[in-house]
Amino acid sequence: MDNQQYAGEHHSYECLLGAGALHRLECNAGEAFSQLKEFHIQHPDWIFGHLGYDLKNELFPLTSSHPDPTGFADMFFFVPELVIQLGRDAMHIGSYGEDHLKIFNEIVTESIEAPVPGISPFEVKQRFSREEYIGIIEQLRQHILRGDCYEINFCQQFYAEQAVISSVRTYQLLSELSPNPFAAFYKVDQRYLLCASPERYLRKEAQQLLSQPIKGTTPRDRNDQQLDEQYKAQLFNSAKDRSENVMVVDLVRNDLAIVCEEGSVKVDELFGIYSFPQVHQMISTVSGQLRSDLHWTDAIKATFPMGSMTGAPKRKVLELIEKYEAVKRGIFSGAVGYVTPDSDFDFNVVIRSILYNAADRYLSWLAGGGITFYSDPEMEYEESLLKAAAIQKVLNGLMPQQP
Repeated sequence: MDNQQYAGEHHSYECLLGAGALHRLECNAGEAFSQLKEFHIQHPDWIFGHLGYDLKNELFPLTSSHPDPTGFADMFFFVPELVIQLGRDAMHIGSYGEDHLKIFNEIVTESIEAPVPGISPFEVKQRFSREEYIGIIEQLRQHILRGDCYEINFCQQFYAEQAVISSVRTYQLLSELSPNPFAAFYKVDQRYLLCASPERYLRKEAQQLLSQPIKGTTPRDRNDQQLDEQYKAQLFNSAKDRSENVMVVDLVRNDLAIVCEEGSVKVDELFGIYSFPQVHQMISTVSGQLRSDLHWTDAIKATFPMGSMTGAPKRKVLELIEKYEAVKRGIFSGAVGYVTPDSDFDFNVVIRSILYNAADRYLSWLAGGGITFYSDPEMEYEESLLKAAAIQKVLNGLMPQQP
Protein backbone atom coordinates (compact mmCIF):
# COMPACT_ATOMS: atom_id res chain seq x y z
CA MET A 1 0.00 0.00 0.00
CA ASP A 2 1.44 3.37 -0.89
CA ASN A 3 1.89 6.12 1.69
CA GLN A 4 -0.67 8.41 0.09
CA GLN A 5 -3.38 5.85 0.77
CA TYR A 6 -2.12 5.47 4.33
CA ALA A 7 -2.35 9.22 4.92
CA GLY A 8 -5.03 10.22 2.48
CA GLU A 9 -7.74 7.65 3.12
CA HIS A 10 -8.59 9.50 6.32
CA HIS A 11 -7.07 12.87 5.49
CA SER A 12 -9.12 15.70 3.97
CA TYR A 13 -6.39 18.20 3.15
CA GLU A 14 -3.11 18.23 1.33
CA CYS A 15 -2.18 21.22 3.49
CA LEU A 16 -3.96 23.20 6.19
CA LEU A 17 -2.75 26.53 7.55
CA GLY A 18 -3.89 28.61 10.49
CA ALA A 19 -2.22 31.97 11.18
CA GLY A 20 -2.73 34.93 13.45
CA ALA A 21 -4.51 34.58 16.78
CA LEU A 22 -7.89 36.07 17.58
CA HIS A 23 -7.96 34.14 20.87
CA ARG A 24 -5.28 32.12 22.69
CA LEU A 25 -5.20 29.43 25.34
CA GLU A 26 -1.81 28.78 26.94
CA CYS A 27 -1.53 26.66 30.09
CA ASN A 28 0.39 23.90 31.82
CA ALA A 29 -0.74 20.60 33.33
CA GLY A 30 -3.27 20.98 36.12
CA GLU A 31 -6.65 21.94 34.67
CA ALA A 32 -5.54 22.14 31.05
CA PHE A 33 -8.13 19.79 29.53
CA SER A 34 -11.06 21.46 31.25
CA GLN A 35 -9.73 24.80 30.01
CA LEU A 36 -9.45 23.41 26.47
CA LYS A 37 -13.04 22.15 26.59
CA GLU A 38 -14.29 25.53 27.77
CA PHE A 39 -12.11 27.33 25.21
CA HIS A 40 -13.72 25.46 22.30
CA ILE A 41 -17.20 25.91 23.77
CA GLN A 42 -16.58 29.67 23.89
CA HIS A 43 -14.99 29.67 20.42
CA PRO A 44 -16.72 26.92 18.38
CA ASP A 45 -14.57 27.57 15.34
CA TRP A 46 -11.28 26.36 13.92
CA ILE A 47 -8.61 26.02 16.58
CA PHE A 48 -5.00 24.99 16.04
CA GLY A 49 -2.38 24.07 18.61
CA HIS A 50 -0.40 21.47 20.50
CA LEU A 51 -0.55 19.00 23.36
CA GLY A 52 2.76 18.71 25.20
CA TYR A 53 4.02 15.41 26.58
CA ASP A 54 3.97 16.68 30.18
CA LEU A 55 0.18 16.86 30.16
CA LYS A 56 0.75 13.34 31.51
CA ASN A 57 1.23 15.04 34.89
CA GLU A 58 -2.44 16.03 34.80
CA LEU A 59 -3.68 12.65 33.62
CA PHE A 60 -1.55 10.55 36.00
CA PRO A 61 -0.17 11.23 39.51
CA LEU A 62 3.23 12.25 38.14
CA THR A 63 5.65 15.16 38.34
CA SER A 64 8.61 16.23 36.20
CA SER A 65 11.81 17.83 37.44
CA HIS A 66 14.03 17.72 34.33
CA PRO A 67 15.05 20.93 32.52
CA ASP A 68 13.06 22.10 29.49
CA PRO A 69 15.29 24.44 27.46
CA THR A 70 12.93 24.85 24.47
CA GLY A 71 10.12 26.07 26.74
CA PHE A 72 6.84 25.27 24.95
CA ALA A 73 3.82 25.39 27.27
CA ASP A 74 2.20 22.04 28.02
CA MET A 75 -0.84 23.17 26.04
CA PHE A 76 -1.35 25.95 23.52
CA PHE A 77 -4.33 26.54 21.20
CA PHE A 78 -5.46 29.53 19.18
CA VAL A 79 -8.37 30.64 17.03
CA PRO A 80 -6.69 31.75 13.77
CA GLU A 81 -7.33 34.97 11.93
CA LEU A 82 -6.69 33.20 8.64
CA VAL A 83 -7.35 29.61 7.56
CA ILE A 84 -6.18 28.23 4.24
CA GLN A 85 -7.36 24.77 3.19
CA LEU A 86 -5.45 23.28 0.28
CA GLY A 87 -7.00 20.16 -1.23
CA ARG A 88 -6.12 18.11 -4.25
CA ASP A 89 -8.43 20.07 -6.53
CA ALA A 90 -9.14 23.38 -4.80
CA MET A 91 -8.02 25.96 -2.27
CA HIS A 92 -10.27 27.71 0.25
CA ILE A 93 -9.30 30.80 2.23
CA GLY A 94 -11.30 31.80 5.29
CA SER A 95 -10.74 35.11 7.08
CA TYR A 96 -11.85 35.65 10.65
CA GLY A 97 -9.85 38.75 11.45
CA GLU A 98 -10.11 42.36 10.34
CA ASP A 99 -6.89 42.45 8.32
CA HIS A 100 -6.41 39.07 6.70
CA LEU A 101 -4.31 40.56 3.90
CA LYS A 102 -1.78 41.75 6.47
CA ILE A 103 -1.60 38.27 7.99
CA PHE A 104 -1.26 36.70 4.54
CA ASN A 105 1.56 39.09 3.60
CA GLU A 106 3.38 38.29 6.84
CA ILE A 107 3.21 34.58 5.99
CA VAL A 108 4.54 35.18 2.49
CA THR A 109 7.30 37.43 3.82
CA GLU A 110 8.46 34.85 6.33
CA SER A 111 8.32 32.05 3.76
CA ILE A 112 10.84 33.87 1.58
CA GLU A 113 12.87 35.30 4.44
CA ALA A 114 16.44 36.31 3.74
CA PRO A 115 19.21 34.19 5.23
CA VAL A 116 19.56 34.87 8.93
CA PRO A 117 22.69 36.94 9.56
CA GLY A 118 25.24 35.34 11.81
CA ILE A 119 24.69 31.70 10.86
CA SER A 120 27.84 29.86 11.80
CA PRO A 121 28.83 26.27 12.52
CA PHE A 122 27.56 24.98 15.85
CA GLU A 123 28.38 21.82 17.71
CA VAL A 124 25.70 19.16 18.10
CA LYS A 125 25.98 17.20 21.34
CA GLN A 126 24.34 14.00 22.60
CA ARG A 127 22.85 13.91 26.07
CA PHE A 128 24.08 10.32 26.58
CA SER A 129 27.28 8.66 25.43
CA ARG A 130 27.03 5.37 23.61
CA GLU A 131 28.03 3.52 26.77
CA GLU A 132 25.49 5.41 28.90
CA TYR A 133 22.69 4.74 26.41
CA ILE A 134 23.45 1.03 26.20
CA GLY A 135 23.67 0.86 30.00
CA ILE A 136 20.22 2.40 30.36
CA ILE A 137 18.74 -0.06 27.85
CA GLU A 138 20.18 -2.90 29.92
CA GLN A 139 18.54 -1.46 33.04
CA LEU A 140 15.21 -1.15 31.22
CA ARG A 141 15.47 -4.80 30.15
CA GLN A 142 15.88 -5.69 33.82
CA HIS A 143 12.69 -3.77 34.64
CA ILE A 144 10.92 -5.82 31.98
CA LEU A 145 12.41 -9.05 33.34
CA ARG A 146 11.09 -8.18 36.81
CA GLY A 147 7.63 -7.59 35.38
CA ASP A 148 7.56 -3.82 35.92
CA CYS A 149 6.54 -3.29 32.29
CA TYR A 150 6.30 -5.07 28.94
CA GLU A 151 7.61 -2.38 26.63
CA ILE A 152 8.98 1.12 27.11
CA ASN A 153 9.83 3.96 24.76
CA PHE A 154 13.19 5.52 25.58
CA CYS A 155 14.66 8.60 23.90
CA GLN A 156 17.94 10.43 23.89
CA GLN A 157 18.43 14.12 23.18
CA PHE A 158 20.64 15.80 20.58
CA TYR A 159 21.13 19.52 21.10
CA ALA A 160 23.10 22.63 20.18
CA GLU A 161 23.60 25.86 22.09
CA GLN A 162 24.19 29.28 20.53
CA ALA A 163 22.57 28.00 17.34
CA VAL A 164 21.24 30.55 14.84
CA ILE A 165 19.21 29.10 11.98
CA SER A 166 16.63 30.14 9.42
CA SER A 167 13.53 28.34 10.64
CA VAL A 168 11.80 28.37 7.25
CA ARG A 169 14.88 27.26 5.31
CA THR A 170 15.51 24.50 7.85
CA TYR A 171 11.95 23.25 7.48
CA GLN A 172 12.22 23.38 3.70
CA LEU A 173 15.38 21.25 3.79
CA LEU A 174 13.79 18.81 6.24
CA SER A 175 10.69 18.47 4.05
CA GLU A 176 12.78 17.92 0.92
CA LEU A 177 14.90 15.26 2.57
CA SER A 178 12.10 13.59 4.54
CA PRO A 179 8.63 14.40 3.17
CA ASN A 180 6.01 12.86 5.45
CA PRO A 181 2.20 12.92 5.64
CA PHE A 182 1.94 14.54 9.08
CA ALA A 183 4.62 17.19 8.77
CA ALA A 184 4.11 20.62 10.36
CA PHE A 185 5.75 24.03 10.56
CA TYR A 186 4.57 25.40 13.90
CA LYS A 187 5.47 28.69 15.55
CA VAL A 188 4.46 30.07 18.94
CA ASP A 189 6.13 33.43 19.56
CA GLN A 190 9.90 32.68 19.31
CA ARG A 191 9.57 28.92 19.66
CA TYR A 192 9.50 26.72 16.57
CA LEU A 193 8.60 23.13 15.84
CA LEU A 194 9.92 21.88 12.50
CA CYS A 195 8.24 18.52 12.20
CA ALA A 196 8.58 15.71 9.62
CA SER A 197 6.29 13.22 11.32
CA PRO A 198 5.04 10.09 9.54
CA GLU A 199 2.62 9.21 12.35
CA ARG A 200 -0.98 10.04 13.17
CA TYR A 201 -1.88 10.07 16.86
CA LEU A 202 -5.66 10.38 16.71
CA ARG A 203 -8.33 11.61 14.34
CA LYS A 204 -12.05 12.20 14.95
CA GLU A 205 -14.45 12.36 12.01
CA ALA A 206 -18.10 12.52 13.05
CA GLN A 207 -18.05 9.95 15.87
CA GLN A 208 -15.29 7.76 14.43
CA LEU A 209 -11.92 7.78 16.19
CA LEU A 210 -8.88 6.48 14.34
CA SER A 211 -5.32 5.92 15.60
CA GLN A 212 -2.31 4.73 13.57
CA PRO A 213 0.59 3.82 15.87
CA ILE A 214 4.05 3.16 14.43
CA LYS A 215 6.33 0.57 15.97
CA GLY A 216 9.08 -1.10 13.95
CA THR A 217 11.75 0.56 11.82
CA THR A 218 14.33 -0.62 9.31
CA PRO A 219 16.64 1.42 7.05
CA ARG A 220 16.10 1.88 3.32
CA ASP A 221 18.48 1.38 0.41
CA ARG A 222 17.29 3.64 -2.39
CA ASN A 223 20.14 2.53 -4.67
CA ASP A 224 19.47 -1.21 -4.54
CA GLN A 225 15.82 -2.18 -5.03
CA GLN A 226 16.41 -5.83 -4.22
CA LEU A 227 18.14 -4.99 -0.94
CA ASP A 228 15.42 -2.46 -0.16
CA GLU A 229 12.77 -5.17 -0.58
CA GLN A 230 14.80 -7.43 1.68
CA TYR A 231 14.72 -4.75 4.38
CA LYS A 232 10.92 -4.55 4.05
CA ALA A 233 10.55 -8.32 4.32
CA GLN A 234 12.92 -8.37 7.28
CA LEU A 235 10.78 -5.79 9.09
CA PHE A 236 7.51 -7.59 8.30
CA ASN A 237 8.87 -10.90 9.61
CA SER A 238 10.70 -9.50 12.63
CA ALA A 239 9.40 -11.21 15.78
CA LYS A 240 10.75 -8.38 17.92
CA ASP A 241 9.03 -5.64 15.88
CA ARG A 242 5.77 -7.59 15.67
CA SER A 243 5.82 -8.05 19.43
CA GLU A 244 6.50 -4.36 19.96
CA ASN A 245 3.79 -3.34 17.51
CA VAL A 246 1.06 -5.62 18.84
CA MET A 247 1.72 -4.46 22.42
CA VAL A 248 1.07 -0.86 21.34
CA VAL A 249 -2.01 -1.91 19.37
CA ASP A 250 -3.41 -3.58 22.50
CA LEU A 251 -2.69 -0.43 24.50
CA VAL A 252 -4.47 1.75 21.94
CA ARG A 253 -7.44 -0.65 21.88
CA ASN A 254 -7.70 -0.50 25.65
CA ASP A 255 -7.45 3.30 25.68
CA LEU A 256 -10.11 3.71 22.99
CA ALA A 257 -12.42 1.24 24.75
CA ILE A 258 -12.69 3.71 27.64
CA VAL A 259 -14.50 6.27 25.47
CA CYS A 260 -15.93 4.24 22.58
CA GLU A 261 -19.25 2.45 22.11
CA GLU A 262 -19.09 -1.12 23.39
CA GLY A 263 -17.95 -3.51 20.67
CA SER A 264 -16.95 -0.76 18.22
CA VAL A 265 -13.16 -0.84 18.72
CA LYS A 266 -11.42 -2.84 16.01
CA VAL A 267 -8.01 -3.31 14.42
CA ASP A 268 -8.40 -2.25 10.78
CA GLU A 269 -4.84 -3.17 9.83
CA LEU A 270 -2.09 -4.99 11.70
CA PHE A 271 1.62 -4.89 10.77
CA GLY A 272 1.24 -2.72 7.65
CA ILE A 273 4.64 -1.93 6.08
CA TYR A 274 5.03 1.60 4.69
CA SER A 275 8.03 3.16 3.01
CA PHE A 276 9.35 6.64 3.72
CA PRO A 277 12.43 8.36 2.28
CA GLN A 278 14.80 7.27 5.05
CA VAL A 279 13.15 4.20 6.58
CA HIS A 280 10.47 1.51 6.30
CA GLN A 281 7.93 1.52 9.15
CA MET A 282 5.46 -0.96 10.62
CA ILE A 283 2.11 0.78 11.09
CA SER A 284 -1.19 -0.53 12.45
CA THR A 285 -4.62 1.10 12.40
CA VAL A 286 -7.17 0.98 15.23
CA SER A 287 -10.62 2.61 15.20
CA GLY A 288 -13.77 2.96 17.29
CA GLN A 289 -16.95 5.02 17.71
CA LEU A 290 -16.83 7.78 20.34
CA ARG A 291 -19.73 7.57 22.77
CA SER A 292 -22.36 10.21 22.06
CA ASP A 293 -22.42 11.41 25.68
CA LEU A 294 -18.73 12.38 25.66
CA HIS A 295 -16.91 15.53 24.54
CA TRP A 296 -14.10 15.30 21.99
CA THR A 297 -11.57 16.28 24.67
CA ASP A 298 -12.48 13.07 26.53
CA ALA A 299 -11.01 11.08 23.63
CA ILE A 300 -7.70 12.91 24.04
CA LYS A 301 -7.66 12.46 27.82
CA ALA A 302 -8.25 8.71 27.52
CA THR A 303 -5.47 8.10 24.99
CA PHE A 304 -2.73 10.66 25.80
CA PRO A 305 0.22 10.38 25.80
CA MET A 306 0.06 8.03 22.83
CA GLY A 307 1.09 4.41 23.34
CA SER A 308 3.72 4.42 20.61
CA MET A 309 5.75 7.00 22.58
CA THR A 310 5.20 5.52 26.05
CA GLY A 311 4.76 1.74 26.32
CA ALA A 312 2.80 -0.60 28.55
CA PRO A 313 1.50 -0.47 31.19
CA LYS A 314 1.33 3.25 30.60
CA ARG A 315 1.50 4.62 34.14
CA LYS A 316 4.56 2.57 35.09
CA VAL A 317 6.50 3.35 31.91
CA LEU A 318 5.78 7.05 32.34
CA GLU A 319 7.48 6.80 35.73
CA LEU A 320 10.46 4.95 34.23
CA ILE A 321 10.80 7.42 31.36
CA GLU A 322 11.00 10.22 33.90
CA LYS A 323 13.64 8.28 35.85
CA TYR A 324 15.97 7.44 32.96
CA GLU A 325 15.65 10.32 30.50
CA ALA A 326 17.59 13.51 31.20
CA VAL A 327 15.42 16.36 29.84
CA LYS A 328 11.72 17.06 29.50
CA ARG A 329 10.33 15.93 26.18
CA GLY A 330 8.23 19.08 25.96
CA ILE A 331 6.32 19.19 22.70
CA PHE A 332 8.26 16.15 21.44
CA SER A 333 6.13 12.97 21.60
CA GLY A 334 3.17 15.24 22.15
CA ALA A 335 0.87 16.22 19.30
CA VAL A 336 0.17 19.11 16.93
CA GLY A 337 -3.07 19.48 15.05
CA TYR A 338 -6.41 21.19 14.61
CA VAL A 339 -10.06 21.05 15.65
CA THR A 340 -12.83 22.01 13.23
CA PRO A 341 -16.02 23.98 13.94
CA ASP A 342 -17.82 20.59 13.86
CA SER A 343 -15.58 19.30 16.69
CA ASP A 344 -13.69 16.94 14.40
CA PHE A 345 -9.93 16.87 14.89
CA ASP A 346 -6.66 15.43 13.60
CA PHE A 347 -3.39 15.31 15.57
CA ASN A 348 0.00 13.94 14.64
CA VAL A 349 2.70 12.43 16.83
CA VAL A 350 5.58 14.88 17.20
CA ILE A 351 8.59 12.83 16.13
CA ARG A 352 11.40 13.39 13.57
CA SER A 353 11.30 17.03 14.65
CA ILE A 354 13.58 19.97 15.40
CA LEU A 355 12.66 22.14 18.39
CA TYR A 356 14.13 25.63 18.26
CA ASN A 357 14.02 28.45 20.78
CA ALA A 358 15.15 31.44 18.71
CA ALA A 359 15.32 33.80 21.70
CA ASP A 360 17.73 31.53 23.59
CA ARG A 361 19.41 30.13 20.44
CA TYR A 362 18.77 26.61 21.68
CA LEU A 363 18.14 23.80 19.21
CA SER A 364 17.13 20.27 20.14
CA TRP A 365 15.78 17.01 18.82
CA LEU A 366 15.12 13.59 20.34
CA ALA A 367 15.21 10.07 18.96
CA GLY A 368 14.78 6.62 20.36
CA GLY A 369 12.58 3.57 20.14
CA GLY A 370 10.49 0.95 21.87
CA ILE A 371 12.41 -1.35 24.19
CA THR A 372 11.33 -4.93 24.91
CA PHE A 373 13.17 -7.74 26.71
CA TYR A 374 14.36 -8.98 23.31
CA SER A 375 15.91 -5.64 22.38
CA ASP A 376 19.60 -5.65 21.53
CA PRO A 377 21.04 -2.56 23.32
CA GLU A 378 23.65 -1.87 20.63
CA MET A 379 21.07 -2.20 17.84
CA GLU A 380 18.70 0.12 19.74
CA TYR A 381 21.47 2.70 19.94
CA GLU A 382 22.11 2.41 16.20
CA GLU A 383 18.37 2.71 15.48
CA SER A 384 18.21 5.94 17.47
CA LEU A 385 21.10 7.31 15.38
CA LEU A 386 19.32 6.23 12.18
CA LYS A 387 16.20 8.14 13.19
CA ALA A 388 18.31 11.20 14.02
CA ALA A 389 20.36 11.03 10.81
CA ALA A 390 17.91 12.94 8.60
CA ILE A 391 17.92 15.92 10.97
CA GLN A 392 21.69 15.85 11.27
CA LYS A 393 21.91 15.89 7.47
CA VAL A 394 19.58 18.89 7.33
CA LEU A 395 21.67 20.80 9.85
CA ASN A 396 24.84 19.94 7.96
CA GLY A 397 23.24 21.41 4.86
CA LEU A 398 22.59 24.69 6.72
CA MET A 399 26.21 25.22 7.66
CA PRO A 400 28.13 27.76 5.55
CA GLN A 401 30.75 26.18 3.37
CA GLN A 402 34.26 26.50 4.72
CA PRO A 403 36.79 28.13 2.39
